[in-house]
Amino acid sequence: MTEATPGLAVKLSLRRGALALDVDMALPARGITALFGPSGAGKTACLRTIAGFERDSVGSVTFGHAIWQDTARRIFVPTHRRRLGHVFQEASLFAHLSVAGNLDYGYRRAGRPEHLDREGLIERFGLRPLLERRVGALSGGERQRVSMVRALLSDPALLLFDEPLSALDAAARTDLLGCLESLHGTLETPMIYVSHNIDEVARLADHIVLLEAGHVVAQGDLQSTLTRVDLPPALGEALGAVIEGEAVGLDAHDQLVELAFPGGRLWLPHRQETLGQKVRCRVAARDVVLLRQPEAATSALNQIRCRIVAMADADHASQCLVRLDAGGSALLARITRRSWHHLSLSPGDEVWAQVKAVALGA
Repeated sequence: MTEATPGLAVKLSLRRGALALDVDMALPARGITALFGPSGAGKTACLRTIAGFERDSVGSVTFGHAIWQDTARRIFVPTHRRRLGHVFQEASLFAHLSVAGNLDYGYRRAGRPEHLDREGLIERFGLRPLLERRVGALSGGERQRVSMVRALLSDPALLLFDEPLSALDAAARTDLLGCLESLHGTLETPMIYVSHNIDEVARLADHIVLLEAGHVVAQGDLQSTLTRVDLPPALGEALGAVIEGEAVGLDAHDQLVELAFPGGRLWLPHRQETLGQKVRCRVAARDVVLLRQPEAATSALNQIRCRIVAMADADHASQCLVRLDAGGSALLARITRRSWHHLSLSPGDEVWAQVKAVALGA
């Protein structure tokens, strides 16, 4: 059996003003890993240390079989030798070049690799009509699309995306998020994606690292990590389940899509999904209502049969977190303790989780 290729291992510390970064992470060799946490948690600082921008960071970084940093052995590989593709909040494009010129800059330097589908990426990100334009004539969303494709065409070993959608308006953000979602299934190059938007993370990431005050408080696959009931209060808003299934129905009249997953079916607002497409949605713990019996007279379209697995304290004394199992899929509900006692709930009980479709429209 072939041994799996090791991913990225980071064990670094860095002091920057009030931030004391001290992280220990092991990230997979494929897929999208999100660095998530509140403002000031150290997400960007962590990304900069991985990229080699912080020469005074202390510790080690290995990627695959390559050692990028080992302070004890005085090894430090500079940024330009780490084969990284960067995309930042603000696109840093060459103003004197056209869109085509920007795209081809890294592509030529990489030797025009045959495994990179230049034309396919241009089509996927909608850049064909923009190729002859100068950077100054592009909108913010267009500049970020160019920046992303340029990074992909440079044939990087690792992609680093630092809140690439945060400076965009809602329409441009939705458009680019759709482009990234379409890329996800075919992306060979691993990506580290920094964001403070949990719905963005839920749509894109496979793996997540939760940061608070410069430290890793949890890491692992997206679903199991976001349904943990022991996360600190600062990360309470991230709690919830990420459901992945297949689009099995489209309601053109009401603009809804039906998602089938092992625990049942969910209706959610239709974006651009097609029948048979793999679809993800995030069910936030705060949006789940628990019922002893299903209700017929309700505006909520979604009611899923579940079993209570466990109950734990929430970040407010009046509330609790209820971990649920829906046909093997984990769900999480944040309810009041009064509701827990009023319904006489206990682990092992069968309940119905009710969720409004509009809550699943991120």
